[in-house]
Amino acid sequence: MKALLKTVLAASALMIATPGITAEPTLLNASYDVAREFYKDFNAAFVEHYKKTTGKDIKIDQSHGGSSAQARAVADGLDADVVTMNTTTDIDFLAGKDVVADDWRTKFPHNAAPTTSTMLFLVREGNPKGIKDWDDLIKPGIQVVVVNPKTGGNGRMAYLAAWGNVLSKGGTPEQAREFVSQLYKNVPVLARGGRDATGIFLQRNIGDVLVTFESEVVSVEREFGKGKVEAIHPSASIVAENPVAIVERTVAKKGSQEQARAYLDFLYSEQGQEIAAKHGIRPRLESVLKQYEATFKPLKLFTVEEYFGSLGEAQKVHFNDGGLFDQLYTVGK
Repeated sequence: MKALLKTVLAASALMIATPGITAEPTLLNASYDVAREFYKDFNAAFVEHYKKTTGKDIKIDQSHGGSSAQARAVADGLDADVVTMNTTTDIDFLAGKDVVADDWRTKFPHNAAPTTSTMLFLVREGNPKGIKDWDDLIKPGIQVVVVNPKTGGNGRMAYLAAWGNVLSKGGTPEQAREFVSQLYKNVPVLARGGRDATGIFLQRNIGDVLVTFESEVVSVEREFGKGKVEAIHPSASIVAENPVAIVERTVAKKGSQEQARAYLDFLYSEQGQEIAAKHGIRPRLESVLKQYEATFKPLKLFTVEEYFGSLGEAQKVHFNDGGLFDQLYTVGK
């Protein structure tokens, strides 16, 4: 018994003493679902860069999920130092909770969005259903896999891309609503996030087409091998910005403001931009974008602002409880 007590006391003493040891700082990045592989490579590069420029070590931890679910987790107390999302509304939500700065867009270039993406179609090898554009997604018998727009930015961007596609061709809002309603009638199950959607499509073998971020092409090839899917570029799609912000609540508590700032700044560096491009995420630097012209094929792109005012307005009209998505999806089912 005395031996056990000594062991417990020794362990307790070690636990008490440990905080006194100078440990390498650790940052937590709360991010969206399909950015896992990108940040795995980016974090390794940043750790090396930080050591080289400061002489200090640093550790980066990641948390991934549907972007809105991640935002709620941070709001509820997840001590992320930074958030790297795929829709501005998720960071605006955190600003409304006094978790990030109200003026977070002004803290970094390009409205604090170092990269962008767009929505493409992934179809099975050989494209057996002959899917080429948005109109093919509402044909009878076609099953479409998408993320629930209530839980992930991937899903919101897919929805807005489908809606905006109609408007980009001169269609009316009524025609856009009817088109999107028809599309969701062809959705067998709503995924929780982008990676869940990919799993439904490739592991559970559900659906004929997956509507997802352009970057998921690279992730699928890495995880499942080349040739499992083909990327279809529709005639028009949406610009999806990937915004970032420092979690002021956390960095104030941890004293990690400097490290968090350096981490997000590195996303704008040439090295950070090139890592993004290698993962199919569109860089802001034109010099890097030109190097990857084969990856980022030209297509007609429209912005959220063109057809929806802002993502905040789109959230209120389409995705808040009782909004247009709830109405058309309920009717569709």
